[in-house]
Amino acid sequence: MVTFAVIVIGSAALFIVLSGFSGLKTFSLSFSNTSDPDLKALPMSGKTFSLSPAEADALMALPDVVFLSGELEERVYLTHRQKSQIAYIKGVDSAYIQTTGIDSTLFIGQWDLIGQQTVAGIDIANLLGLSVQDYRSPLVVLAPKPGKGGLGTGGLGQKPYNQLRLVLSGVFRIEENLDKNYIFAELPLVQSLLERDYEQVSGVNFKLAPDADEKKAREAILAILGPNIELKNRKELNQTLYRMLNTENLATYLIFTLVLIIALFNVVGAIIMMILDKQQHSRTLYSLGLTLTELRRIYFIQGVLVTSAGGLIGLLIGSVLILSQQFFGWLMITPTLPYPVEYELVNVLLVIVTIVVLGVIAARIASNRINYKLLKAQ
Repeated sequence: MVTFAVIVIGSAALFIVLSGFSGLKTFSLSFSNTSDPDLKALPMSGKTFSLSPAEADALMALPDVVFLSGELEERVYLTHRQKSQIAYIKGVDSAYIQTTGIDSTLFIGQWDLIGQQTVAGIDIANLLGLSVQDYRSPLVVLAPKPGKGGLGTGGLGQKPYNQLRLVLSGVFRIEENLDKNYIFAELPLVQSLLERDYEQVSGVNFKLAPDADEKKAREAILAILGPNIELKNRKELNQTLYRMLNTENLATYLIFTLVLIIALFNVVGAIIMMILDKQQHSRTLYSLGLTLTELRRIYFIQGVLVTSAGGLIGLLIGSVLILSQQFFGWLMITPTLPYPVEYELVNVLLVIVTIVVLGVIAARIASNRINYKLLKAQ
Protein backbone atom coordinates (compact mmCIF):
# COMPACT_ATOMS: atom_id res chain seq x y z
CA MET A 1 0.00 0.00 0.00
CA VAL A 2 2.90 2.36 0.72
CA THR A 3 4.40 1.60 -2.67
CA PHE A 4 1.01 2.10 -4.31
CA ALA A 5 0.55 5.47 -2.56
CA VAL A 6 3.99 6.67 -3.66
CA ILE A 7 3.17 5.89 -7.30
CA VAL A 8 -0.19 7.66 -7.04
CA ILE A 9 1.40 10.79 -5.60
CA GLY A 10 4.29 10.75 -8.11
CA SER A 11 2.09 10.39 -11.19
CA ALA A 12 -0.35 13.03 -9.95
CA ALA A 13 2.52 15.45 -9.29
CA LEU A 14 4.00 14.83 -12.75
CA PHE A 15 0.68 15.52 -14.48
CA ILE A 16 -0.05 18.64 -12.41
CA VAL A 17 3.37 20.14 -13.12
CA LEU A 18 3.15 19.38 -16.87
CA SER A 19 -0.33 20.93 -17.01
CA GLY A 20 0.93 23.96 -15.10
CA PHE A 21 3.77 24.50 -17.54
CA SER A 22 1.39 24.06 -20.47
CA GLY A 23 -0.78 26.79 -18.99
CA LEU A 24 2.21 29.07 -18.44
CA LYS A 25 3.35 28.45 -22.02
CA THR A 26 -0.06 29.36 -23.44
CA PHE A 27 -0.25 32.37 -21.12
CA SER A 28 3.21 33.60 -22.16
CA LEU A 29 2.52 33.10 -25.87
CA SER A 30 -0.79 34.95 -25.62
CA PHE A 31 1.19 38.19 -25.36
CA SER A 32 2.95 37.55 -28.67
CA ASN A 33 -0.36 36.56 -30.28
CA THR A 34 -1.69 40.07 -29.64
CA SER A 35 1.44 41.92 -30.78
CA ASP A 36 2.63 39.74 -33.67
CA PRO A 37 0.86 39.03 -36.99
CA ASP A 38 0.26 35.66 -38.61
CA LEU A 39 3.11 36.37 -41.04
CA LYS A 40 5.61 39.19 -41.23
CA ALA A 41 7.76 40.18 -44.21
CA LEU A 42 11.24 41.45 -43.35
CA PRO A 43 14.24 42.43 -45.49
CA MET A 44 17.06 39.90 -45.63
CA SER A 45 19.62 42.71 -45.61
CA GLY A 46 19.37 46.31 -44.51
CA LYS A 47 16.65 47.92 -42.44
CA THR A 48 14.00 48.75 -45.04
CA PHE A 49 12.59 47.71 -48.39
CA SER A 50 10.15 49.21 -50.84
CA LEU A 51 6.45 48.33 -50.93
CA SER A 52 4.78 49.94 -53.92
CA PRO A 53 1.00 50.50 -54.14
CA ALA A 54 0.86 47.96 -56.98
CA GLU A 55 2.52 45.32 -54.79
CA ALA A 56 0.18 46.13 -51.90
CA ASP A 57 -2.85 45.72 -54.17
CA ALA A 58 -1.49 42.42 -55.51
CA LEU A 59 -0.94 41.14 -51.97
CA MET A 60 -4.44 42.10 -50.88
CA ALA A 61 -5.81 40.24 -53.91
CA LEU A 62 -4.39 36.96 -52.63
CA PRO A 63 -7.18 34.69 -51.32
CA ASP A 64 -5.26 33.76 -48.15
CA VAL A 65 -4.56 37.38 -47.13
CA VAL A 66 -7.29 39.19 -45.19
CA PHE A 67 -5.37 42.30 -44.06
CA LEU A 68 -1.90 43.70 -44.50
CA SER A 69 -0.18 46.68 -42.94
CA GLY A 70 3.18 48.30 -43.42
CA GLU A 71 5.40 49.47 -40.58
CA LEU A 72 8.62 51.41 -40.14
CA GLU A 73 10.67 50.88 -36.99
CA GLU A 74 13.74 52.73 -35.75
CA ARG A 75 15.56 53.39 -32.51
CA VAL A 76 15.06 56.93 -31.17
CA TYR A 77 15.73 59.11 -28.16
CA LEU A 78 12.71 60.13 -26.08
CA THR A 79 12.66 63.07 -23.71
CA HIS A 80 9.96 64.62 -21.54
CA ARG A 81 10.34 67.09 -18.67
CA GLN A 82 14.06 66.46 -18.23
CA LYS A 83 13.58 62.70 -18.29
CA SER A 84 14.89 60.61 -21.15
CA GLN A 85 14.72 57.10 -22.51
CA ILE A 86 16.07 55.25 -25.56
CA ALA A 87 13.33 53.25 -27.23
CA TYR A 88 11.90 52.23 -30.60
CA ILE A 89 9.31 54.17 -32.52
CA LYS A 90 7.14 52.10 -34.81
CA GLY A 91 5.16 53.83 -37.52
CA VAL A 92 2.06 51.87 -38.48
CA ASP A 93 -0.94 52.43 -40.72
CA SER A 94 -4.63 52.14 -39.90
CA ALA A 95 -4.74 48.41 -40.77
CA TYR A 96 -2.19 47.50 -38.10
CA ILE A 97 -4.85 46.81 -35.44
CA GLN A 98 -6.56 44.40 -37.86
CA THR A 99 -3.35 42.44 -38.46
CA THR A 100 -2.28 42.19 -34.80
CA GLY A 101 -5.15 43.14 -32.48
CA ILE A 102 -2.77 45.17 -30.33
CA ASP A 103 -5.49 47.71 -29.55
CA SER A 104 -7.00 45.12 -27.18
CA THR A 105 -3.99 45.59 -24.87
CA LEU A 106 -4.75 49.26 -24.13
CA PHE A 107 -4.47 50.02 -20.42
CA ILE A 108 -5.74 53.59 -20.62
CA GLY A 109 -6.79 56.00 -23.38
CA GLN A 110 -7.51 54.95 -26.95
CA TRP A 111 -5.66 53.74 -30.02
CA ASP A 112 -5.65 57.02 -31.95
CA LEU A 113 -2.63 57.68 -34.17
CA ILE A 114 -4.15 60.42 -36.30
CA GLY A 115 -1.84 63.41 -36.58
CA GLN A 116 0.91 63.85 -34.02
CA GLN A 117 -0.41 61.34 -31.50
CA THR A 118 1.27 58.30 -30.07
CA VAL A 119 0.55 55.18 -28.05
CA ALA A 120 3.31 54.15 -25.63
CA GLY A 121 4.10 51.21 -23.39
CA ILE A 122 3.14 51.58 -19.75
CA ASP A 123 6.76 51.41 -18.56
CA ILE A 124 7.78 54.24 -20.89
CA ALA A 125 4.80 56.34 -19.79
CA ASN A 126 5.66 55.81 -16.12
CA LEU A 127 9.37 56.46 -16.56
CA LEU A 128 8.91 59.69 -18.52
CA GLY A 129 5.89 60.87 -16.56
CA LEU A 130 3.58 61.01 -19.60
CA SER A 131 -0.10 61.88 -19.32
CA VAL A 132 -2.83 61.12 -21.83
CA GLN A 133 -3.89 64.10 -23.99
CA ASP A 134 -1.33 66.42 -22.38
CA TYR A 135 -0.97 69.00 -25.17
CA ARG A 136 0.97 71.41 -22.98
CA SER A 137 3.85 69.01 -22.44
CA PRO A 138 4.26 66.73 -25.46
CA LEU A 139 6.74 63.89 -25.80
CA VAL A 140 9.83 64.89 -27.79
CA VAL A 141 11.29 62.29 -30.15
CA LEU A 142 14.81 62.71 -31.54
CA ALA A 143 16.07 60.61 -34.44
CA PRO A 144 19.52 60.85 -36.08
CA LYS A 145 19.48 62.20 -39.61
CA PRO A 146 20.37 59.59 -42.23
CA GLY A 147 23.54 60.06 -44.25
CA LYS A 148 27.27 59.61 -44.16
CA GLY A 149 30.03 61.52 -42.43
CA GLY A 150 30.56 62.94 -38.98
CA LEU A 151 28.23 65.00 -36.88
CA GLY A 152 29.78 68.26 -38.09
CA THR A 153 29.48 67.65 -41.82
CA GLY A 154 26.17 69.47 -42.02
CA GLY A 155 27.77 72.76 -41.01
CA LEU A 156 27.73 74.77 -37.84
CA GLY A 157 24.34 75.47 -36.37
CA GLN A 158 22.68 72.50 -38.08
CA LYS A 159 21.30 69.79 -35.82
CA PRO A 160 22.37 66.19 -36.59
CA TYR A 161 18.93 64.93 -35.68
CA ASN A 162 15.27 65.34 -36.58
CA GLN A 163 12.78 66.26 -33.90
CA LEU A 164 9.14 65.33 -33.50
CA ARG A 165 6.62 66.26 -30.82
CA LEU A 166 3.93 63.74 -29.99
CA VAL A 167 0.90 63.77 -27.70
CA LEU A 168 0.07 60.59 -25.82
CA SER A 169 -3.35 59.21 -26.79
CA GLY A 170 -3.14 55.83 -25.08
CA VAL A 171 -1.02 53.44 -23.04
CA PHE A 172 -0.70 49.71 -23.77
CA ARG A 173 0.41 46.91 -21.46
CA ILE A 174 1.55 43.63 -23.03
CA GLU A 175 4.80 42.38 -21.50
CA GLU A 176 7.91 43.99 -20.07
CA ASN A 177 10.08 43.89 -23.19
CA LEU A 178 7.46 45.71 -25.26
CA ASP A 179 6.16 47.98 -22.51
CA LYS A 180 9.53 49.61 -21.90
CA ASN A 181 10.83 49.74 -25.48
CA TYR A 182 8.07 50.74 -27.92
CA ILE A 183 5.92 53.68 -28.88
CA PHE A 184 3.62 53.78 -31.90
CA ALA A 185 2.85 56.64 -34.27
CA GLU A 186 1.33 57.20 -37.69
CA LEU A 187 3.39 55.66 -40.51
CA PRO A 188 3.73 58.81 -42.72
CA LEU A 189 4.82 60.79 -39.67
CA VAL A 190 7.60 58.33 -38.84
CA GLN A 191 8.66 58.17 -42.48
CA SER A 192 9.01 61.94 -42.43
CA LEU A 193 10.95 61.86 -39.14
CA LEU A 194 13.40 59.30 -40.53
CA GLU A 195 13.50 61.00 -43.97
CA ARG A 196 12.24 57.89 -45.72
CA ASP A 197 10.21 57.65 -48.89
CA TYR A 198 6.50 56.85 -48.47
CA GLU A 199 7.11 53.41 -50.01
CA GLN A 200 9.91 52.51 -47.59
CA VAL A 201 8.92 50.14 -44.77
CA SER A 202 10.85 47.92 -42.38
CA GLY A 203 8.19 45.21 -42.37
CA VAL A 204 4.78 44.17 -43.69
CA ASN A 205 2.31 42.39 -41.41
CA PHE A 206 -0.20 39.89 -42.77
CA LYS A 207 -3.46 38.63 -41.31
CA LEU A 208 -4.30 35.30 -42.94
CA ALA A 209 -7.71 33.75 -43.43
CA PRO A 210 -8.69 31.17 -40.76
CA ASP A 211 -8.54 28.31 -43.29
CA ALA A 212 -5.43 29.57 -45.08
CA ASP A 213 -2.59 27.24 -46.01
CA GLU A 214 0.49 28.99 -44.59
CA LYS A 215 2.90 27.29 -47.00
CA LYS A 216 0.92 28.35 -50.07
CA ALA A 217 0.45 31.84 -48.63
CA ARG A 218 4.21 32.16 -48.15
CA GLU A 219 4.90 31.14 -51.73
CA ALA A 220 2.33 33.57 -53.12
CA ILE A 221 3.60 36.48 -51.00
CA LEU A 222 7.25 35.86 -51.87
CA ALA A 223 6.36 35.65 -55.55
CA ILE A 224 5.15 39.27 -55.32
CA LEU A 225 7.73 40.74 -52.91
CA GLY A 226 10.75 39.02 -54.44
CA PRO A 227 13.61 36.82 -53.19
CA ASN A 228 15.22 39.47 -50.97
CA ILE A 229 12.36 39.24 -48.46
CA GLU A 230 11.92 36.63 -45.74
CA LEU A 231 8.65 35.68 -44.08
CA LYS A 232 8.34 34.73 -40.42
CA ASN A 233 5.37 33.43 -38.45
CA ARG A 234 4.80 33.99 -34.72
CA LYS A 235 6.99 31.06 -33.73
CA GLU A 236 9.87 32.25 -35.90
CA LEU A 237 9.51 35.82 -34.61
CA ASN A 238 9.76 34.57 -31.01
CA GLN A 239 12.27 31.74 -31.36
CA THR A 240 14.02 32.60 -28.09
CA LEU A 241 10.76 32.55 -26.13
CA TYR A 242 9.63 29.25 -27.68
CA ARG A 243 13.06 27.67 -27.08
CA MET A 244 13.10 28.84 -23.46
CA LEU A 245 9.59 27.52 -22.74
CA ASN A 246 10.27 24.16 -24.39
CA THR A 247 13.57 23.79 -22.50
CA GLU A 248 11.89 24.55 -19.18
CA ASN A 249 9.13 22.06 -19.93
CA LEU A 250 11.64 19.33 -20.85
CA ALA A 251 13.78 20.01 -17.77
CA THR A 252 10.74 19.82 -15.49
CA TYR A 253 9.60 16.55 -17.08
CA LEU A 254 13.05 15.00 -16.65
CA ILE A 255 13.29 16.10 -13.01
CA PHE A 256 9.90 14.65 -12.08
CA THR A 257 10.65 11.50 -14.10
CA LEU A 258 13.77 11.10 -11.96
CA VAL A 259 11.56 11.42 -8.88
CA LEU A 260 9.31 8.69 -10.28
CA ILE A 261 12.31 6.47 -10.97
CA ILE A 262 13.36 6.81 -7.34
CA ALA A 263 9.79 6.11 -6.24
CA LEU A 264 9.66 2.98 -8.37
CA PHE A 265 12.57 1.53 -6.41
CA ASN A 266 9.82 0.95 -3.84
CA VAL A 267 8.11 -1.30 -6.38
CA VAL A 268 11.30 -3.31 -6.85
CA GLY A 269 11.76 -3.60 -3.10
CA ALA A 270 8.13 -4.54 -2.47
CA ILE A 271 8.13 -7.28 -5.11
CA ILE A 272 11.42 -8.72 -3.83
CA MET A 273 10.03 -8.77 -0.29
CA MET A 274 6.93 -10.56 -1.57
CA ILE A 275 9.07 -13.07 -3.44
CA LEU A 276 10.91 -13.87 -0.23
CA ASP A 277 7.67 -13.97 1.76
CA LYS A 278 6.03 -16.34 -0.74
CA GLN A 279 9.12 -18.46 -1.26
CA GLN A 280 7.43 -21.66 -0.04
CA HIS A 281 4.43 -21.04 -2.29
CA SER A 282 6.71 -20.51 -5.27
CA ARG A 283 8.47 -23.81 -4.54
CA THR A 284 5.10 -25.58 -4.38
CA LEU A 285 4.02 -24.15 -7.72
CA TYR A 286 7.40 -25.05 -9.21
CA SER A 287 7.04 -28.62 -7.94
CA LEU A 288 3.55 -28.80 -9.48
CA GLY A 289 4.97 -28.02 -12.89
CA LEU A 290 5.22 -24.23 -13.31
CA THR A 291 8.35 -23.19 -15.08
CA LEU A 292 10.73 -20.50 -13.87
CA THR A 293 9.52 -18.17 -16.63
CA GLU A 294 5.89 -18.62 -15.58
CA LEU A 295 6.74 -17.90 -11.94
CA ARG A 296 8.59 -14.75 -12.93
CA ARG A 297 5.59 -13.72 -15.02
CA ILE A 298 3.33 -13.86 -11.93
CA TYR A 299 5.40 -11.31 -10.03
CA PHE A 300 6.07 -9.28 -13.20
CA ILE A 301 2.32 -8.91 -13.86
CA GLN A 302 1.75 -7.99 -10.23
CA GLY A 303 4.36 -5.22 -10.46
CA VAL A 304 2.90 -3.90 -13.72
CA LEU A 305 -0.62 -3.90 -12.23
CA VAL A 306 0.52 -1.99 -9.14
CA THR A 307 2.35 0.71 -11.13
CA SER A 308 -0.32 1.00 -13.84
CA ALA A 309 -3.22 1.19 -11.39
CA GLY A 310 -1.32 3.69 -9.22
CA GLY A 311 -0.46 5.78 -12.26
CA LEU A 312 -4.07 5.84 -13.49
CA ILE A 313 -5.43 6.81 -10.08
CA GLY A 314 -2.77 9.50 -9.74
CA LEU A 315 -3.65 10.75 -13.21
CA LEU A 316 -7.33 10.85 -12.23
CA ILE A 317 -6.55 12.85 -9.08
CA GLY A 318 -4.34 15.23 -11.07
CA SER A 319 -7.05 15.66 -13.70
CA VAL A 320 -9.63 16.57 -11.07
CA LEU A 321 -7.29 19.18 -9.57
CA ILE A 322 -6.40 20.69 -12.96
CA LEU A 323 -10.02 20.84 -14.15
CA SER A 324 -11.15 22.38 -10.87
CA GLN A 325 -8.43 25.03 -11.22
CA GLN A 326 -9.63 25.78 -14.75
CA PHE A 327 -13.26 26.15 -13.72
CA PHE A 328 -12.98 27.64 -10.24
CA GLY A 329 -9.50 29.22 -10.12
CA TRP A 330 -8.87 28.34 -6.48
CA LEU A 331 -5.13 29.06 -6.80
CA MET A 332 -4.54 32.74 -7.65
CA ILE A 333 -1.39 34.57 -8.79
CA THR A 334 -2.97 37.97 -8.19
CA PRO A 335 -6.41 38.84 -6.79
CA THR A 336 -7.77 38.84 -10.36
CA LEU A 337 -5.51 36.33 -12.14
CA PRO A 338 -5.83 32.58 -11.46
CA TYR A 339 -2.77 30.41 -12.00
CA PRO A 340 -2.90 29.33 -15.67
CA VAL A 341 -3.20 25.59 -16.27
CA GLU A 342 -4.14 23.66 -19.38
CA TYR A 343 -5.55 20.16 -19.69
CA GLU A 344 -3.88 18.57 -22.71
CA LEU A 345 -4.21 15.05 -24.06
CA VAL A 346 -0.49 14.94 -24.83
CA ASN A 347 0.28 15.37 -21.12
CA VAL A 348 -2.13 12.55 -20.25
CA LEU A 349 -0.45 10.23 -22.76
CA LEU A 350 3.02 11.30 -21.60
CA VAL A 351 2.27 10.44 -17.97
CA ILE A 352 0.69 7.09 -18.92
CA VAL A 353 3.63 6.10 -21.14
CA THR A 354 6.16 7.19 -18.51
CA ILE A 355 4.47 5.24 -15.70
CA VAL A 356 3.93 2.10 -17.78
CA VAL A 357 7.48 2.03 -19.20
CA LEU A 358 9.12 2.65 -15.82
CA GLY A 359 6.73 0.17 -14.17
CA VAL A 360 7.57 -2.54 -16.70
CA ILE A 361 11.29 -1.99 -16.14
CA ALA A 362 10.92 -2.05 -12.35
CA ALA A 363 8.74 -5.17 -12.44
CA ARG A 364 11.17 -6.93 -14.78
CA ILE A 365 14.11 -6.17 -12.52
CA ALA A 366 12.27 -7.42 -9.43
CA SER A 367 10.79 -10.55 -10.99
CA ASN A 368 14.20 -11.68 -12.22
CA ARG A 369 15.17 -12.21 -8.55
CA ILE A 370 13.44 -15.59 -8.78
CA ASN A 371 16.01 -18.20 -9.82
CA TYR A 372 16.63 -21.93 -9.51
CA LYS A 373 18.78 -21.40 -6.42
CA LEU A 374 15.91 -19.71 -4.60
CA LEU A 375 13.40 -22.39 -5.59
CA LYS A 376 15.61 -25.30 -4.58
CA ALA A 377 16.91 -23.81 -1.33
CA GLN A 378 15.64 -25.47 1.83
